[in-house]
Amino acid sequence: MNSARLVRVTVAAVLAATLLTACSSGGDNNAVPRDWIRKTYTATGSDWADPGGTPSEVAQEIHAEREALDRASGGNMEFLRYGDDMVTVSPRRSGSLIEIEDYRNGYHRHRQHLTYWPDPDSESFRGGGPGEGK
Repeated sequence: MNSARLVRVTVAAVLAATLLTACSSGGDNNAVPRDWIRKTYTATGSDWADPGGTPSEVAQEIHAEREALDRASGGNMEFLRYGDDMVTVSPRRSGSLIEIEDYRNGYHRHRQHLTYWPDPDSESFRGGGPGEGK
């Protein structure tokens, strides 16, 4: 292989790797900030707790860390939508409980509070994940 061809192949490979990395990392922008939640709040089995914050305060902290696609309130709870997942922040005796679940399951559990969010069972639902809009 001559040197000019080797340079072209190398440049093409670097460009392809750069494009693939750029395209694949974009999906994380819609993801729940799970690692941050794990580091910031106290684990309680599969959920997390904040011993002093109200649901509104905790939801705002999470939203400030990574902006949610949508936010809703109802029944003293706060809901943050992140692509194919959602975060529910509900009151506890002391502080707030933070739950992360699949959007479809969360929507069905709390649909009475999510009246303007898209129904995941409708034909037009796209989810907002990595394949959004395709």
